Amino acid sequence: MAIITKITVQKKNKERYNIFLDEEYAFSIDEAILINYHLRKGLEVEKEFLANIVEEDHIRKGYQAAINFLSYRMRSVKEVKDYLLKKEMEAEVVTTIIERLTREKYLSDMEFARAFVQTRLNLSLKGPGSIKRELIEKGIGEAEILNSMQLYTDELQLEKAIIFLKKKYPTKLKTSRAEQERKLYTLLVSNGFSQGVIQQAFKLYSEENEDDNANDEEWEAITHQGDKALRKYRSESGRGKKQKVKQFLYRRGFSIDLIDRFIEYYEEQGE
Repeated sequence: MAIITKITVQKKNKERYNIFLDEEYAFSIDEAILINYHLRKGLEVEKEFLANIVEEDHIRKGYQAAINFLSYRMRSVKEVKDYLLKKEMEAEVVTTIIERLTREKYLSDMEFARAFVQTRLNLSLKGPGSIKRELIEKGIGEAEILNSMQLYTDELQLEKAIIFLKKKYPTKLKTSRAEQERKLYTLLVSNGFSQGVIQQAFKLYSEENEDDNANDEEWEAITHQGDKALRKYRSESGRGKKQKVKQFLYRRGFSIDLIDRFIEYYEEQGE
């Protein structure tokens, strides 16, 4: 048995009280717990009783911290667990808090996942694969992911991929169209779009933007790259120089016909 010999209000938080047992500081508790358990100076308490008080206080503090954490935006169960564990709370206490938050509808991975996907659809050009990876990182289960990803329809995927191309495709080519499209293809894959959607997006984008300037743009691009090649191999001469320039341009995705046209043009110019 121990005796509560002093109870003081904390200076920085008037809703918390310091409890002293046998003239020594023992722990602090919330005002609500102090009242609920009728704690007062001179009260004799057993160890088990004290342990229950301390555990309830930890749960109460953790619960309030979680509510504050949730007040900024929706969170997944894993996010809240990780947050509480970083505060060095015991796993059993964290589990109790998570169960209470779930029971009181403050936490729901299903609702979180659907809201998360909808936000990504509204504010980003990320593909479904990228969004799925984010959900997995946040601890969302397979069933919740499948349910929430139904919001990302095939039509939306194609629309997003086309918008991505319009945004990223340069207005003026500085490399071959094939090279530029390879880069964009890689970007779309890394952004979580499937190969089928990417291919369809390129097809529709090309049809929409096909015009008489396409060949002129490609010619401007090869002259830009060709000038770089000629400067790079200016110390070379004759057939060797021509071959290296051809290889340089071929590696950048230009067609053989266009490369031959470029070589012929510069030979006529006396290069």
